[in-house]
Amino acid sequence: MRVLGIDPGTAITGYGVIEGEEDSLTLVVYGTITTPSHQPLPQRLQQIYRGLQALIAEWQPESAAVEDLFFSKNARTALAVGHARGVALLALADAGLPIREYKPAEVKQAVAGYGGAPKEQVQGMVQLLLGLDEIPRPDDAADALAVAICHFHSARWQSLVDQA
Repeated sequence: MRVLGIDPGTAITGYGVIEGEEDSLTLVVYGTITTPSHQPLPQRLQQIYRGLQALIAEWQPESAAVEDLFFSKNARTALAVGHARGVALLALADAGLPIREYKPAEVKQAVAGYGGAPKEQVQGMVQLLLGLDEIPRPDDAADALAVAICHFHSARWQSLVDQA
């Protein structure tokens, strides 16, 4: 199964595509879509949307997962991330992909075994699980890969339950 994971943000949207078969995970591609801070919000959102459309067309994922909004004390940041999430969900829906959303604690639990794991531990597990020489950079891309890994394990588990 080929999975696209997305860590949404207005300035930086991380993405990661993995391929998985049973217990084996392989990295396909990862990176970020960045938008200039001086650009008006509608154009930034359009750039994220078009970037995701291009990724989907090129890498042909079978399903997608997006990190759910984490409410912080900064409402302005949460609102900006919400805009980016909406655009990401729209791009995925327009492509006809099955979409799942995961809370940050669910991603950490699936990847590191503990819902309160620090970012460094999760990133280290992403490196280990994908057999990489180093932790993917920037953080947004590593986080997107963690979301994809979380979804792969969740979908695999659901498939096993359905077969039983």
